[in-house]
Amino acid sequence: MDIIAKLRDIPLDELHPNERLKVESDYLRGTLEESLADRATGAVAENDTQLTKFHGFYQQDDRDLRDERRHQKLEPLYSFMVRLRLPGGLVTPAQWQTLDDVASRYANGTLRITTRQTFQYHGVLKENLRPHLQTIHQAMVDTIAACGDVNRNVICTANPHRSAVHRQVYELSHRISARLLPRTRAYHEIFLGEERVAGGAEERADATAEGASPALDPNEPLYTRHYLPRKFKVALAIPPENDVDLFAHDVGFIADVVEGELRGFTVCIGGGMGMTHGEPTTFPRLSDPIGYCSPEAAPAVAEAIMLVQRDNGNRRDRKQARLKYTVEEMGLEAFKTEVEGHLGEALAPARDYHFDNNGDRLGWVQGDDGQWHYGLFVQNGRIADFPDGPQLRTGLREIAEQHDGDLVLTTNQNVIITQVDESRREAIDALLDRHRLVAETSPLRRNAMACVAFPTCGLAMAESERYLPSLIDKLEEVMSEAGLADDAIIVRMTGCPNGCARPYLAEIGFVGKAPGRYNLYLGGGFSGQRLNKLYRENIDEATILEALTPLVQRYSVEREAGEPFGDFVIRIGVIKETTAGREFHQA
Repeated sequence: MDIIAKLRDIPLDELHPNERLKVESDYLRGTLEESLADRATGAVAENDTQLTKFHGFYQQDDRDLRDERRHQKLEPLYSFMVRLRLPGGLVTPAQWQTLDDVASRYANGTLRITTRQTFQYHGVLKENLRPHLQTIHQAMVDTIAACGDVNRNVICTANPHRSAVHRQVYELSHRISARLLPRTRAYHEIFLGEERVAGGAEERADATAEGASPALDPNEPLYTRHYLPRKFKVALAIPPENDVDLFAHDVGFIADVVEGELRGFTVCIGGGMGMTHGEPTTFPRLSDPIGYCSPEAAPAVAEAIMLVQRDNGNRRDRKQARLKYTVEEMGLEAFKTEVEGHLGEALAPARDYHFDNNGDRLGWVQGDDGQWHYGLFVQNGRIADFPDGPQLRTGLREIAEQHDGDLVLTTNQNVIITQVDESRREAIDALLDRHRLVAETSPLRRNAMACVAFPTCGLAMAESERYLPSLIDKLEEVMSEAGLADDAIIVRMTGCPNGCARPYLAEIGFVGKAPGRYNLYLGGGFSGQRLNKLYRENIDEATILEALTPLVQRYSVEREAGEPFGDFVIRIGVIKETTAGREFHQA
């Protein structure tokens, strides 16, 4: 049963309000034109705050200034977080320079690499939205579907220049992104000045009248005016590297590479990180394999999975609307059967695969064609010039001006400087040194990630990006005293339970509960193959260090050869292994 037929049988008042908003939005137009024209406020209309997400940006305000502005009887300092659609994370030198320009011209002067292999900007005022989007459009970049109830930025194992297989997987990420892109012209009309040539809202509503097939909707052939129940994320990985944390996404494609040739993909479904504190019916979940497909079939498979979610996802309760809950409700086999119904054929049996890490290759790495690539560590993805620290923004800008190779973003929030000839390595090293971009960092810090949290994220309950570096300082001391300064442990932190930095996969995960207080999770897999579990709840920094210090000391003495920390704490009985998402909250 397609989504239009299904929703015909559900009373409108039983649906989540966002469902009605999408249907009545005239294919994501809403009243955005009027909101942008209203100079009496820095905000957009309440309903439009939901629609802006489909166009790639969120309304936020500076939470550091909320109380001060309230006392001054001023509205919050509203601005927007703008996120780019960059499948595979590749940026040409010319694009980098444009994207760097708009950071100063229209945003807060920094670029932030996200865990979805793209850039986001903070502090974009309402009057700067159009010029910001128009400028990046001239560089052939957009923000369409970077947020909202649609397919998000498609990610893949970083750097298409490393090998022919990496190039194939990167190109496939673009094909999947293009195939699942919304078709409404709202973005082009509202922000880029494209003239509206089709009819108005009434004509568009007629196109999806009751009983019509989604395929007959010329505005949104895949999404219909209902779009998806929630966000939808696709990742592609090339073993043995799981840099994309493949099992954390709605759909994952695991490359099957035999003697340097890409043969196909094992297909996984049902991953997702978000949950809600105190609600055990919400939980993170890892994806499960459902079959195998050829590279040529992968875009169609991604589409079929998305359509099953479109037609079966929960549209009453957004906390239960991700694909992971649809899989739990339907069962894996029933979901797979519907996917195969859309495809018109069965998927082949899943193939074996093996991952051994989920980090990035940092430093110099040589590709199959002999060219070199430099993986640059960027703490928490923030590209800025830091006082008495790395001049990341200036340095990377200068590299983009002097180097003709691409720059690639990673899902671990780092940057790869690609396609460096042997004769140019010394010049790149000189630029890195001049701007202090390469510093001695511990494996603990290099494998740590944090979400943005305060001051801009409206969902944050605690600090994350601004706090994790100082906590890592203290944890480095603990590691050093235990003789583990050169060992890696995966650490992730988020300011709320939504899981943007994928904390539930970490060997040590921190999830914000209140200002200065975190839930501590232990036992995730070193290669992203296992969820962790709650160890201590609602604790401050002193208690965090008190809890972790003896465990790190025991790890130093009692671990087996090659045993990761997450495996160790499970083996010695400190924490029980989480074998399925539905068991995440079980003690």
